Amino acid sequence: MTTIAPATSSNLRQPTATDAELATRFQPLFDRIAEGNTDRERTRTFPHQQVQWLKDAGLGTLRIPAELGGLGASLEQTFTLLAQLATADANVGHIWRNHLAFVEDRLNAAPSPGNDRWIRRFLDGDFVGGGWTEANNGTFANLRTTVRQDGDRWLVNGAKFYATGSLYADWLDVLGKGDGDTVLTALVRREHPGVRLDDDWTGFGQRTTASGSATYTDVPAERGDVFPAAERFVYQGHFYQTAMLSVLTGITRAVLRDGIGALKARGRNYPQGLDPVPASDAQLLQVLGQVSADAFAAQAALRAAARPLDLIAEAHAAGDHDTRKQRVLEAEVAVAQAQLTIIDAALRATTTVFDALGASGVSDTLLLDRHWRNARTLASHNPRVYKARILGDWLVNGKDPVPDLAAIGRGGQGD
Repeated sequence: MTTIAPATSSNLRQPTATDAELATRFQPLFDRIAEGNTDRERTRTFPHQQVQWLKDAGLGTLRIPAELGGLGASLEQTFTLLAQLATADANVGHIWRNHLAFVEDRLNAAPSPGNDRWIRRFLDGDFVGGGWTEANNGTFANLRTTVRQDGDRWLVNGAKFYATGSLYADWLDVLGKGDGDTVLTALVRREHPGVRLDDDWTGFGQRTTASGSATYTDVPAERGDVFPAAERFVYQGHFYQTAMLSVLTGITRAVLRDGIGALKARGRNYPQGLDPVPASDAQLLQVLGQVSADAFAAQAALRAAARPLDLIAEAHAAGDHDTRKQRVLEAEVAVAQAQLTIIDAALRATTTVFDALGASGVSDTLLLDRHWRNARTLASHNPRVYKARILGDWLVNGKDPVPDLAAIGRGGQGD
């Protein structure tokens, strides 16, 4: 059994992993996952085997400190790796979002017997999926899902949508109403007979992420598996958003890779072309050069968004709440700026790449449209349309850009 280190204020530690170590462990596996990406997309084959490979390799323990048995990666390293995984398969990358976020939450929490048990579960390969979004257009202000105490345990009842990663999970993370106005999150076992998971995700992108419906009927949650939602880690929203941006960054890199391959394979050019060989046509090369700049911008913005999160974790581990509050604000600005940059880069790259390829580029054999569909789907999850206004209001008028989580349900909960 893994030995848990002596108690401190949290299980966060200074990162110890090197980029080279992480690349050696994971890049060959990412390359294997990339091999079947197009076929899985075409047939809507769920990547159960690929997710299991990653579990076995310890991807779920990236952020757990080495002294506790994990890999000791920083948040910047974690999101960079997630982008590399998404380059191989955007669906597989997105599947890990909920799990990695819950691991981060438990690392931020004070050590306790229950929390130590969660660390051991992660090290044993247990995987967390699920979602918080209420089914049937419910909001956080009007939660219908309940988490009610029943003797020494809790019972969960309700329905959720956007249950990303649920079909691959051992545990599902569920948000529900406790007694009075208390909002709780409960971790329940996916295999309990009261859990029903439906593969009814109808989006045109991210089609194998298991993001459909989840219904809970008297599903038990034990002591140590129920937490006040208000106590979840303070940069949770930034983490979820940056994970999404990691996948978008991976898509941008993937379309560059596939665009280069398709241009090299193109056998003829239009009469208006500058060279009969498409791969020697300066204008077509320019298109791919611009796509490479989009991929570069996305990668740079992702790193710039991830670094402030490491600084928040550092301040939290040190118990410096004033510094942590300032860093949360800085992260809010950085993540919003990165969202605008990365979404623009991804949508532009996944569209303009076709300008270098001609009619052959839309062949179902290449399936290049999957990159745009996946990028457009991910870009629709959070309100990009509001971000520039919020940033401008902060820069010009000093209005705090950090959202009021207590009022999050007033207009709906987003996606």
